[in-house]
Amino acid sequence: MAQFSNEVLIRRPADAVFAYLSDLENLPRWNYAIRETRRIGAGPIGVGTVYRQVRTLPRPMEESLEIIGYEPDRRLVVRGGLGVFDGSLTYLLEPANGGTRLVNDVELTGRALAGLAKHPVKHAVAKNLDVLRTILEGR
Repeated sequence: MAQFSNEVLIRRPADAVFAYLSDLENLPRWNYAIRETRRIGAGPIGVGTVYRQVRTLPRPMEESLEIIGYEPDRRLVVRGGLGVFDGSLTYLLEPANGGTRLVNDVELTGRALAGLAKHPVKHAVAKNLDVLRTILEGR
């Protein structure tokens, strides 16, 4: 298992950040490794919402994601296939300096190489969060 965290300050209120972040169909806009993410089923987004995703990196593959934690404007937890790993992504939001401090905790499991991939994956996630910040701040 490998665990790491990244954080970013987004100069937008938590409700705006959470609304964009919790709609996983936005993932391809800010995660360079994702080509498409589509929600399976109808109804409001929340615990139990499932998505199918097409990834381009590290190799083309389909994966499934499920929201397993959902506290509006505060916390989002997603579990599923994350490339060649399984794992979970936790996003914690809190007001900070006129914006939102977003902390992303990542846990990779199920593969012996998870520990070896920790640093490159952490760096890639940090780059994706910076793209997310740029989008949300309207730059």
